Amino acid sequence: MYDVVGDIHGHAEALKELLYKMEYREKDGVWQHSKREVIFVGDYIDRGPDIRETLQLVKRMQENGKAIALMGNHEFNALAYNYKLPDGTHLRKHNNIHNRQHEQTLLQFQGYENEWLSYMDWFYTLPLFLDLKELRAVHACWDNKHIDWLMANDYRTMNKNLLVASHEKGSYPKQVIDEVLKGKEYNIPEEYAWKDKDGHIRTENRYKWWIDASASTYGQFLFNCPSHLNNQVIEERIDFVVYPRDAKPVFFGHYWLEDDFPKIQAANVACLDYSIAKGGSLVAYRWNGEVELNNDNFFSVTA
Repeated sequence: MYDVVGDIHGHAEALKELLYKMEYREKDGVWQHSKREVIFVGDYIDRGPDIRETLQLVKRMQENGKAIALMGNHEFNALAYNYKLPDGTHLRKHNNIHNRQHEQTLLQFQGYENEWLSYMDWFYTLPLFLDLKELRAVHACWDNKHIDWLMANDYRTMNKNLLVASHEKGSYPKQVIDEVLKGKEYNIPEEYAWKDKDGHIRTENRYKWWIDASASTYGQFLFNCPSHLNNQVIEERIDFVVYPRDAKPVFFGHYWLEDDFPKIQAANVACLDYSIAKGGSLVAYRWNGEVELNNDNFFSVTA
């Protein structure tokens, strides 16, 4: 049986408190449960106060068979930020926005640079998705076409060829990695532009890929929907494949939800990111084999 844990972002104390609440205990330096295993959905680094300890805890659990650790977009971004191109620049530019995003990680690894390099080697081994017999997990978005392409090309984990290809504008590898690790986006009119959590003006909204847009309002369909659009019915045709209601339960993080309590998004869909890095909660779902997910199976701790 699995306990699926959302984005941690360097909040090791909250993670230990959550594991303890779920009856995991530390033994020989490894947090473990006698009958259960954790699935981490990614985003272990950046923002929080205990990034090194978070990575140590998650990696030790994984290496000892007590957890499965997936890749998040922050681990992917870190690989690209460190990847040097032949002209001396980096795949992910070292500009003010990116420097600020990685600032806490780089600060906390000052004096431990070789350790940081070893963690980036580890990032290359993290699965991009998890498709088990009875459940699925991914960092941001499950799209069967993208998953099939990754499997057909033996891209179950990241490698340097895929890392470079996923930064080529207009390429299918870029679309796959962007959407699997960062979510699908919908362009809204410029007059409804909004500020994201980092203060950047956006006219693109991530959307809920399990919602049928043809029978919804923008508020039901979009994350961070501008208030003026919230109750408007979607009249234009938005053509994409909705995650099927009869598919395996799927778990993911990434979306910085801010509800007062964790709740399922659909009978077979659960987001586990409740903004621990913004004073929210660290959330887990205790899965016991059920086909229909249940709000009573959430565990959470506050920052």
